[in-house]
Amino acid sequence: MKKVEQIKQPIALEMELFEKKFSLSMKSRVPLLNRITHYIVNRKGKQMRPMFVFLVAKMLGKEHFNDRTYRGAAVIELIHTATLVHDDVVDESYRRRGFFSLNALWKNKIAVLVGDFLLSKGLLLSIDNEDFDLLKIISVAVREMSEGELLQIEKARKLDITEAVYFEIIRQKTATLIAACCAMGACAVHANEDIEPMRKFGELIGLAFQIKDDLFDYGSQKIGKPTGIDIKEQKMTLPLIYALNHADRKERAWLINSVKNHNRDKTRVNEVIAFVKEKGGLEYAIGKMIALKQEALVYLDKYPDSPYKESLIAMVNYVIDRKR
Repeated sequence: MKKVEQIKQPIALEMELFEKKFSLSMKSRVPLLNRITHYIVNRKGKQMRPMFVFLVAKMLGKEHFNDRTYRGAAVIELIHTATLVHDDVVDESYRRRGFFSLNALWKNKIAVLVGDFLLSKGLLLSIDNEDFDLLKIISVAVREMSEGELLQIEKARKLDITEAVYFEIIRQKTATLIAACCAMGACAVHANEDIEPMRKFGELIGLAFQIKDDLFDYGSQKIGKPTGIDIKEQKMTLPLIYALNHADRKERAWLINSVKNHNRDKTRVNEVIAFVKEKGGLEYAIGKMIALKQEALVYLDKYPDSPYKESLIAMVNYVIDRKR
């Protein structure tokens, strides 16, 4: 967490003010809803999404940094929180960031309704202030996130994911929201010619972020302990796809059978992890992740040095160096 606090330093005051504004943006006349949103606010994560919005906005146009930037960050956070609440219901997940999820404490019906409430609050925050350009950025991201989830579900049934399809899934599922944050930062300060480069910058970071998550499943001293959660859930991640592509017919049949029919067998899952390592799946994924990081950093080259640019570079490095 110390690393994140250092990255946040140049925008510490903005983040403090944002937390107050974000809390107010969730207010309702329903006491139950206020209790639940209070619970959400008090269990916030690292807040990387608003940090991306503020750092990009400050780097591009400090003189235009105003309420519109705060609204852009709040819309992202409201709609992102809504998707997380709905995800927990869909995945029947009862923990979120080490705490009970809303559906664990208040059951599915209330959790779905709270997700809908947060979504509508995000939409209205933009509409009431006529921030239609900001609303379009987040709406496109939500559409893509839904498509990515459905594409993954469709492909998981057959385990026929190619590397190209894998990148399309993670681009939509994970990268599109970080891309939206960076585009939002540019759009909020009217740096229109920078919206697309910043969107691309965020997308590359998002892809690297997801590959890092894939690697946690396989462990090693560098990247945590082996868990095999993705294998248990039949998720086709980059190291596994690489191993499948470099397996002979017999190995491939064994691998697919293991993931499809023996994903609850701890010994078999550990054998799959060992096989993926042996085939060089981890090295391949790490190589791709580093290449994406370097490609992302090129997008920052044209901007003058500033504490905000330095923090964005540190953020990119944090994404691939984090321990969880």
